[in-house]
Amino acid sequence: MTTETRLAFAHPSERAAATATSDVLDRISVRDHTVEVEIGAFQAERGVTQRICFNIAVEVQPLSGPIDDDVDRILSYDRVTEAIQAALAVERLALLETLADRVAELILAEPQAMRVFVRIEKLDRGPGALGVEIMRAKDSTPSPTEVTPDVPEQPELVFLSNAAIAAPHLNGWLDQLHGFGRPLVLCVGASDSAAPQVAHKMAQRRIDLLAIEQNAWVLAARDDRCVVVETRTELEWAMKNGQTCVWAPSKIVLDSVDTPSAQPRDAVALAAWFAATFEAREMLVIGADLPDDAPVPLRAVSVDAKTLPHA
Repeated sequence: MTTETRLAFAHPSERAAATATSDVLDRISVRDHTVEVEIGAFQAERGVTQRICFNIAVEVQPLSGPIDDDVDRILSYDRVTEAIQAALAVERLALLETLADRVAELILAEPQAMRVFVRIEKLDRGPGALGVEIMRAKDSTPSPTEVTPDVPEQPELVFLSNAAIAAPHLNGWLDQLHGFGRPLVLCVGASDSAAPQVAHKMAQRRIDLLAIEQNAWVLAARDDRCVVVETRTELEWAMKNGQTCVWAPSKIVLDSVDTPSAQPRDAVALAAWFAATFEAREMLVIGADLPDDAPVPLRAVSVDAKTLPHA
C-alpha cells in the first residue's frame, strides 16, 4: 500500500503528523469515541438512533512554561468530547459534514487549538463504516466575534385560530403587532378540514404537521406581509429583516433534539413549545382555548377583540 493510501485511512493524528508545518505543535487525540444519535438525511434514519464514531486529532500550541501537572493549563480531552456533545445537542442533523464542521469550529474556539482533524463514521448503515473527514486550521476560521450570529430581538409570538385567520380584524391585528416594534412570528393549527388518517404513528405525525403547514400558506395568502418559514436560519434572517414569519413546523419539530411532547393536533401546545425555544415572555392566543400546561405564559384574546394587549 502506498504511503498516500495508507495515510488516507490512518488515524487523523497520523494525517496531522504527515502534513505538519515547520511550527512546533503538540498533538492530542481522541480515538473511537462512539455515541448513539439520530442523524441522517434518509427517511429510514428518522426515529431511530445509530452509532457514529469520532476520531479527532488536535494540534495545539505548546505551553510556554511548566505544566505543573495542572489540568487547567492544557486543552483536555474533555473539551474535545464536550465539543462533540455540544454540536449534537443543538438540533438533529442530516449530514455528517455539518456535524464535523461544527465540532471543528467549537474545538478551534479553544485558545490553544491551532489545527484539527475530525473523522466521523456511521457504523450501522452497511457492512462497513461510512464516514467523512475534514481538516480545519485556526487561520482559516473566523474569529469568535465573526462566527457568533447577531441575536435578533426577542420576537412577538402569536397563535391564530382558524376563526382568527378568517376574521375581518386580521390585517388590523397585524398592524398593531408591527407597532409593538418586535419581530413577529405567527403560529397556526391545521384547517377545519379533516386530514387523512393512517395507522402508522410516524406517518400520521408527518401528515398532521403538513396539515399545519398548509394552513400557514392559507394565512400567508390573507396578508402579503406574511412569509412562511420552516428553518431556524430562515426565521432568524426574516426576523432581523423585519418580515412577518408564519411558522411551518415540520423541519424544526422533526429535527429537534428535545422532541416536543405536544402532538400536532394540540396546535396551541405545540406553538407554546416553539415559543419556549425563543424563551418568549408570553404568547398571545387569539380565538383558541389554552392548554392546561404550557412552557411559556399564554394570554387568551377573543376573536372579536379589535385591540390586542401589548406585553
